[in-house]
Amino acid sequence: MPEMRFSIRWPDGRRERCYSPSLIVKDYFEPGQSYEISDFLAKSREALNIASQRVEARYGRPCSLALGQLARIEDTGQHFLTLPDARVLVEAFDE
Repeated sequence: MPEMRFSIRWPDGRRERCYSPSLIVKDYFEPGQSYEISDFLAKSREALNIASQRVEARYGRPCSLALGQLARIEDTGQHFLTLPDARVLVEAFDE
């Protein structure tokens, strides 16, 4: 199963390198594009849950790395939900 990493920049300028056990993230994000925080969280939730389900279908258990990554994204993203015009930039895909 091809895995990938993708680099993001949070509204406060902090960069994070994220993990996905599947290339599904490419269906949800585009490098160089910024996303409103709630949209970014929703897309991340959907993409990483699908990625984890793909791992489960193949190996019989969900992907703890994908679910852990999603938890970190959700936790960090919660801090920006009340900021007007907060956006997350997807900088690059690192396959």
